[in-house]
Amino acid sequence: MRLRIFGLLLALAGPVALAQSQPTPLQNKLAAYMQGQHDVNNFAGVVLVTRHDTVLLHRAYGLADSEWEVPNTLDSRFALASISKHFTALAILQLVERGQLRLTDKLGTFVPGFPSGEAITIHQLLTHTAGLALDFEEVYLQQMSVPKDSALAYMRRQPLKFAPGTGLSYSNVGYFLLGCIIAKASGLSYGEYLQRNIFAVAGMANTGLHSNTALVPRLARLYYREDTVLVKNPAINWDLNVGHDGLYSTAGDLARLDQAMRGTALLSEASKALMATQHNKQFPGKGFFDHYGYGIFINPFYNQGHYLLTHSGGYFGAMTTLDRYPEDGIFVTVLSNNQAESHWISYGLAGILFGKAVELPYVHRPLPAAPAGLAAFAGQYGETTILHANGQLYLQSLDTPLVPESARKFFNPKNPDRTVEFVLNKAGRVQALKLTKGGVPETLPRQATPQQSRARR
Repeated sequence: MRLRIFGLLLALAGPVALAQSQPTPLQNKLAAYMQGQHDVNNFAGVVLVTRHDTVLLHRAYGLADSEWEVPNTLDSRFALASISKHFTALAILQLVERGQLRLTDKLGTFVPGFPSGEAITIHQLLTHTAGLALDFEEVYLQQMSVPKDSALAYMRRQPLKFAPGTGLSYSNVGYFLLGCIIAKASGLSYGEYLQRNIFAVAGMANTGLHSNTALVPRLARLYYREDTVLVKNPAINWDLNVGHDGLYSTAGDLARLDQAMRGTALLSEASKALMATQHNKQFPGKGFFDHYGYGIFINPFYNQGHYLLTHSGGYFGAMTTLDRYPEDGIFVTVLSNNQAESHWISYGLAGILFGKAVELPYVHRPLPAAPAGLAAFAGQYGETTILHANGQLYLQSLDTPLVPESARKFFNPKNPDRTVEFVLNKAGRVQALKLTKGGVPETLPRQATPQQSRARR
């Protein structure tokens, strides 16, 4: 069975080479991990892993259309969700290089009448520091005839969260406005600009902009979860879902983007360095958004100890991840159309590539009764909090219950790839927590409580 599946590997156009016909132990590990993600966690989508342009894994799983039972294939096209922001930032930097924009230009120059438009800069829009609202989905969900002017009028009525440049808050509105700026500065529509200046240059023949009316061959349909049931995604007005979202692509095309970004066909070395600068370090304590550059995260906490450029997306079934480890020559992309946790799957695949002992997905079987002494496990482990309430343990908050599968190991039913196991010392006291995400283990020492610290003194 394994050899038959490996026969589905497809060489990409350009310098990407097909891995040898006889799979290596590393390829077997990657394949086994993904087979578990499909068999146990119901992953549907396409995965591509390359190292130094050699394909280590390129495989399709699950269904592109669940109603007609049409399987995903290697050339299935997937909604990219927020990975679209990476393309928007790339286009802005191209226009800056060509002298058609400056990063200090004001929003009001391109979108007249926008509140604080003379204070908001393109740099702030790129870095999510403009103070704009998170989203405007009330306009583009289930409303197919709303024109762009009405959407802009809605955005103008939304109050700023903070004065531009004084804070950090992720904003789809900001990247929608960047899409408007690209069109205004270039004289082309957003989609046409990307087609001519990015997709055509990088050889991305299977990438484009969603449409309310045009047919897209081999486009995977989207399904998201309501409890344990998959349902179809709602209607989205793609004329408005632009800049922050709106693109579709294939895993192979994203690999071509990776190849193009190593040279200067798309951006100069200076612009690439600017894109990969952590511009938000003055705003710590914002999760990993202080690691944001221009349309890309630089070395977030899940970087495996290796230099990582990454962006993920997630919206109504589309769960996508684009990971580049340029210093290691590694490229990983995971594109899902059924809300599978692509970011943690990509994290697990990278863990295998970097030689970590990654746990394969397995079926969790809860104990018939909770073990005694659960309260002793509650505490702080690094930045991870274990709570005890109502005779049960919780991870970080009461919204994430933990179910015991042994006396010391617990799992989260909604995210079975996330497990916690308590490590005891020789005296039988809890000294650490082994936290597993996507199968990658991390041991976190238990922090002493204030009472314990005083007792030791």
